[in-house]
Amino acid sequence: MDSNREIAFNQLLSRHRNMLWQMCQDYRYSAAWEVEDAFQEVLIVLWRDFEQFEGRSSEKTWVYRVATNTLMMLKRKISNQPQGEAPAQEDSAAPDTENYNLLMQLVDNLGGKDSQIVHAYLDGFEYKEIAEMHNMNEGAVAMRISRAKKKLRKQYSDLL
Repeated sequence: MDSNREIAFNQLLSRHRNMLWQMCQDYRYSAAWEVEDAFQEVLIVLWRDFEQFEGRSSEKTWVYRVATNTLMMLKRKISNQPQGEAPAQEDSAAPDTENYNLLMQLVDNLGGKDSQIVHAYLDGFEYKEIAEMHNMNEGAVAMRISRAKKKLRKQYSDLL
């Protein structure tokens, strides 16, 4: 194993570990071990693809894109598996948690690139960074976010 590669990868992880962990938690797996498994899977893919990073986008953008794609793939795998009983819901869930979970479900239901763009926006990325992640221009990102906001507002109000 190339020690320079390992050092560079560990430095990358030290800069982005918190963001990666938060992303794994945001995918709302039902058990803590699922979050840990997702985190490990993201690290494996980052390690495997580390030498492919060419610097055409920022390091943070590349890490975010790899993690998002990996987490979406894992989520699809899980959703395609037969499901057992749903985990018991806590009766005393705080309204903010319920609203947040509902919003995240609605964002996920946007599907594909729109869902990814809105998640990146909610994670605090600038339009320029989101555009780099998806090989789009900033105007297209702004338009998709605007349309998604309208759609989410309507879906949310229909549920209430």
